[in-house]
Amino acid sequence: MPKTHFQNMKVSPFLCFFLVVPWIFFAQDQKKDSITPLSEVVLIENGIEKRTTGITPSSTLVTAQMERNGPLDIAATINQISGVYLLSGALNTNRITIRGVGARTPYGTDKLRLYFNNIPVTNGAGFSVIEAYDLENMGAIEVVKGPKGTALGTNLGGAIILNTKAPEAGSTFLANSASFGSYEMFKNNLAFRHSENDFNISLVYNHLETEGYRQNNTFERDGLLLTSSVKMGSRGKLDLLFNMIDYTAGIPSSLNQTNFEENPTMADANWLAAKGYEANTYTLAGITYSHRFKGSLRNNTSVFHTYLDHYEPRPFNILDEITNGFGLRSVFRGNLLGGNFTLGGELYKDEYSWGTFENLYEENDGSGSLQGDRLSDNKEFRSQFNLFGTFELDLTEDFSAQVGMNLNKTTYDFRDVFNAGEENKSARRSFNPILSPSLKLRYQLREGQVFASVARGFSNPGLEETLTPEGVVNPDISQEKGLSYELGGEFWLLDRSLQVNATVYLMHIKDLLVAQRVGEDQYIGRNAGKTRHRGLELEAKYSIPVSTMFSLSPFMAYTLNDHSFVDFVDGDNDYSGNPLTGVPKHRISSGLDVAYGKDAVLGISHQYVDDIPLTDANTQSSDAYTVINMSAKYAIQVTDHFKLRLNAGINNVFGTHYAGSVLINAVGFGGNQPRYFYPANGRNYYGGLGLTYLF
Repeated sequence: MPKTHFQNMKVSPFLCFFLVVPWIFFAQDQKKDSITPLSEVVLIENGIEKRTTGITPSSTLVTAQMERNGPLDIAATINQISGVYLLSGALNTNRITIRGVGARTPYGTDKLRLYFNNIPVTNGAGFSVIEAYDLENMGAIEVVKGPKGTALGTNLGGAIILNTKAPEAGSTFLANSASFGSYEMFKNNLAFRHSENDFNISLVYNHLETEGYRQNNTFERDGLLLTSSVKMGSRGKLDLLFNMIDYTAGIPSSLNQTNFEENPTMADANWLAAKGYEANTYTLAGITYSHRFKGSLRNNTSVFHTYLDHYEPRPFNILDEITNGFGLRSVFRGNLLGGNFTLGGELYKDEYSWGTFENLYEENDGSGSLQGDRLSDNKEFRSQFNLFGTFELDLTEDFSAQVGMNLNKTTYDFRDVFNAGEENKSARRSFNPILSPSLKLRYQLREGQVFASVARGFSNPGLEETLTPEGVVNPDISQEKGLSYELGGEFWLLDRSLQVNATVYLMHIKDLLVAQRVGEDQYIGRNAGKTRHRGLELEAKYSIPVSTMFSLSPFMAYTLNDHSFVDFVDGDNDYSGNPLTGVPKHRISSGLDVAYGKDAVLGISHQYVDDIPLTDANTQSSDAYTVINMSAKYAIQVTDHFKLRLNAGINNVFGTHYAGSVLINAVGFGGNQPRYFYPANGRNYYGGLGLTYLF
């Protein structure tokens, strides 16, 4: 398997030259302005900015919560949020579902919108890649559940906003953290940050390598993150974002039940023989200009470019693809007629070039994949446009309402550049514009708030889902559409030491998109019926000051998923009334942090996941499981300039055998058992050492 090397990363030529190099000189020139600008007022919760607007409720993870499970366990981190479930088959194989939406997607994450520092990074086909971002660089992860985030795309699943660590005003420091662990894991994160009144810059380089828990599970990654902002006079600010990730990852793939139970560390035989892997180079570059006009009017405008170079040898063929994307997002906010308004638009276009080749691994003397003749050559031109607006009005001193509207227009243009004549499958699919209105109400209490919302949302099919088995675009495939009702509250009790969030929701989805497997790597989509999503989400955090230096902080998140097919007929099979495939009915995340001062914390966390239906007929399910993790961290100020941090942990303390991810409705080809299961890591250990030098 080829190794990744940071110096060999592929990147669009203009990125480094046009964005990164001139930035330092430009920022220094702006420092000459003697005017001290006023900071924009933003909502702060747990020490981080809330990116959602108006009265839209959201859930947020901050740095302390993200450090509970070590630098690699993104699933345990995300799954601390009720209603959100991340299934992880490997570091490079993740799927996120929110309130059951997205559970039927075979691979990857769709039906939600992903933002990185307020820049949309979901591609033109609606897929989001969470593994393109290093968890250690994040300062907060914010989640809007369901389609109520009008300015965030109104996807049925909702939206996830990744925020990098905020600069510490007036500080300059160099920090390095090194982590070691099971499966020959080594991770290093080197960061330089400088901040002053009108300029800040952060440059982070990270490297990760691990042999993995299973055969053919090696992972090696390098990454670079640059963020910077500079004030422009008294009213403007310019922000720069540049993120680059390059990784090569072995693919052990899924296992059938026998192999999963008897030898979970093995890879699937075909993938092992082909030494299947994926190599990715991903870059994101964006510039955001923020301006405060006279009065209350404000504007944020971002332009951005994304680039993905992906190469993946599989047993059945070799996939080679390149995606170039460009986008613009502009949002105006201000006061009007005694209320607050938001008006904006978001445009994203990408060009996706992909082809497949023969994989001659069986003729390669055991050396793994070998590229043969070309099998296909295709181009896709994809575009998504969102136009949105909200208006919020205080009806009384404590009661406020917000109405919103989102308009989406999606177009796919598929070019078959390999076949000619009748064999050519080129086609264009332009979906009808879809309007998604929303209404949100909030009543402010003395110690909390209650809220209610009704919102319409949608999910587009991917281009491949619109194809018939013959590869022709099916004009009858339409978007999934849903109506979501939500009622909840946030309460601060016991002198605000106890925070409790509770939400109940009901969502009806029609024109359900079903991915039907017709080949080893071929799926077609169709609209197959209706689902009903009912649920309860509870979260609680309690801070108990035992003494001036000693405190206890228990926490809990509970999710009830009562999701089912209302009307679902597949051929001669009627699955109406069955539970929704791929969704556990009950999930619990809980734990306790024991802190001595601010610098020593001992934590224990617990995850319970109920059994998951694996087939639409509800004839097979994964087993329920419980996993316990433990962690400890300690920081000490060695001198005025040096700070030392130590951390260690054990994940899966009792060595529970469970599936970290599952593949629903798997099909066994050639008389083989269907491969439903991705084994999760066994008991594993990690430790880390960090050193910060403050200039």
